[in-house]
Amino acid sequence: MRRAAVTLLAVLLLAVVVVVGGYPVFVDPRADTPRPADAIFVVGGDAPEGRYLHGLELAHRGYAPTLVLSNPAGQVDEFCDEQGRDFTVECFTPDPPSTQGEARELGRLAAERGWQAVIVVTYTPHVSRARYLMERCFAGDLLMAEVPVQLSVPYWGWMYIYQGAGFAKALVQRGC
Repeated sequence: MRRAAVTLLAVLLLAVVVVVGGYPVFVDPRADTPRPADAIFVVGGDAPEGRYLHGLELAHRGYAPTLVLSNPAGQVDEFCDEQGRDFTVECFTPDPPSTQGEARELGRLAAERGWQAVIVVTYTPHVSRARYLMERCFAGDLLMAEVPVQLSVPYWGWMYIYQGAGFAKALVQRGC
């Protein structure tokens, strides 16, 4: 009985440490206030609609002349045809179809086009990991714009696991 109580207490303590330690990484990450940049770069994912719409809004507000949309699963083809009066829209399929592939494409495009500042749009639980990966591939001024999300408690739990595993994978990878 005593061993079960100690184990339960250890599990609860570990859960509290993970939740509290993950809060500034997943729930309240450091995001930047958008300001003029060379491009707006929107990363894809399972439910990207809010991200793409936010990227379009930033482009329509004149933050950058180029809007780049990651299209890993072909889910945003309708956005790829969007053109603004003062900006162009480009879509690409990342290789690999992940944040790592998106970061590599950002680095390639920035080097090719001389971009010095880029706004990267993603959703709240992904901001910290996306920043980490993008900074490895892009040496310029990286502005992370978050799309706030309303997630259920179980989904936040999933985000802690998913984004935490993604961070672990990123930490062991070398280079861009």
